[in-house]
Amino acid sequence: MLTRRNVCTLWLLLLLHVSGRAFKFSLYRNPEPHEGDVRLVGSKSVSEGRVEVYHDGKWGTVCDDGWDILEAQVVCRQLHFPGAKDVVIGNDYGPATGPIWLDDLKCKGTETHLFTCEFKGWGLTDCSHKEDVGVVCETASTNLTISDSTYSLDHSFSLSDDLSQIFDSGNSCDFVILANSPTGNKQEDGTLEMVDTRICAHKIILSQFPLFNASEGISNITFNISQSCQPYVTSFIRYIYTRKIDVTFSSAECLHWMASKFGVKQLMEDVGRVFTKVLPEDALFHTPVSLYKYAGESGDLVLQENCVQYLAWNFQNLTGSPAWSQLPVELLSALLARSDLVVPDEYSLLQLVESWITGKGDSISSETQADLLSLIRFPMISAEKLYELESNSPFSAHRNMYLENMLKAFEFNVLLFSDLLSNPKFKKEDADYQPRIYTTDPWSTSIDSTTTSPYYGYNNQIVKSLTTPVHNSLIFKSNKIGWEAIVFKDQYQCSNRGMRCESLPMARLITYSGTQNNVIFRNRLVVMCQGKYICQVQDFKDNVAYITMNSTSQSYPCPDGNYIYTFVVRPEYV
Repeated sequence: MLTRRNVCTLWLLLLLHVSGRAFKFSLYRNPEPHEGDVRLVGSKSVSEGRVEVYHDGKWGTVCDDGWDILEAQVVCRQLHFPGAKDVVIGNDYGPATGPIWLDDLKCKGTETHLFTCEFKGWGLTDCSHKEDVGVVCETASTNLTISDSTYSLDHSFSLSDDLSQIFDSGNSCDFVILANSPTGNKQEDGTLEMVDTRICAHKIILSQFPLFNASEGISNITFNISQSCQPYVTSFIRYIYTRKIDVTFSSAECLHWMASKFGVKQLMEDVGRVFTKVLPEDALFHTPVSLYKYAGESGDLVLQENCVQYLAWNFQNLTGSPAWSQLPVELLSALLARSDLVVPDEYSLLQLVESWITGKGDSISSETQADLLSLIRFPMISAEKLYELESNSPFSAHRNMYLENMLKAFEFNVLLFSDLLSNPKFKKEDADYQPRIYTTDPWSTSIDSTTTSPYYGYNNQIVKSLTTPVHNSLIFKSNKIGWEAIVFKDQYQCSNRGMRCESLPMARLITYSGTQNNVIFRNRLVVMCQGKYICQVQDFKDNVAYITMNSTSQSYPCPDGNYIYTFVVRPEYV
């Protein structure tokens, strides 16, 4: 039986355990918001959430265009956290209905307030709330240590040890958790032999997670689990008390499943990040495709986004793998909707999609075919290829759709931006008019960091140059712009260029000739690991991009840092 004193003690511990972080955090905050204040919304953790900024008496959000770790650092330090741990894009932090205050932010990372960074202007944006950004900030008491294949997740605070003693002792427990799993053997009566793990827990602690149904009048819960997951049940329940757990690759799937089943969201998402570390190990791509499906079933949007991002960056390898022909329609649609899809050019992407549809035969409907083909960005196809396509479209059932999109593409190629604006059908924010990451000539050049001899570089700097049109529209074909691509490996190389590199290696892509009104360059650095898979895609900010070398902070780690850097020029109308 729980005594009144025990009940009071447990409630006090639980209250402090759950809300102590917010109480401590509130010491840094003024009771009324002031102009330029920021906050994190939509997460149970005060160190994570959707970024909102206070302006003109209203809280509003920030668009993900140009959002990166430097901007996240400013937010986290403004909130008195040590720094930023991760950038979150596309996560569901609940509905946001206010204004979108900031877009196209450019921070140096040293600013004390987010609104002091460079941006378009308050409320000037072409974004929707689907593009709201979030951050995960570092906390003094959060340690993420990766050693070999063990990931120590620690979200504990000062009362964790007390709560662990309550769990380990089982004193005054009032709720029984029974996890059953079949051994595969049959008993004498023909029924399957079962093994179980029995845990006596406390309703007060479990009440944080309603899916345990630890309500008044209910004293137990039983669930079935595979025998391979049986050893991890106790550590999972213990995490609910302590917020500490060691995760290995062998335990990750089981812990993620239990966290999903009982709504332990923070553990689910953290273990999901452990999953992403193994994505590059499967050259056949079955793992990322399977994890994408599983993430959808379990509701882990972070894991799902990580899988889609990896597949988008490594799309070329995916299309040559056994998993390509079996790709789910919804996954292919998600990939085709992305601007960070790394492909040679838009025409080759169209050919790949056409081939994929042909391979499916009658197994997908005509409507599904049209939906997929409509995600091709026809205005991004060169005029020369459009002429080829005019007489070679393979699907007669969709000929009108092809002709309509090619007409839009031809207009884009031969009309000035000012002329396009007069057309009511032209909406510059449409994805059709935004480039992806195109890696063929003339839009990119590559530098191999493992080369034994530098590219005609001064002081062993790795340097290459390229020339591109100022825009991919046909009317700009002869209007050229020159670029210089450099990879800096040490501070000596930086200083010789009159620069100080914040971290190394650092890449710089800078123009030295040619300009064009109404065109902006949103260039990208594509980082390939060991010539096998793309592990990073970085934005250029103020013409520079920093490469993450620490494997613990990389989404898709590269064991030895042997990189091939591809500099991609991406012009857009503005």
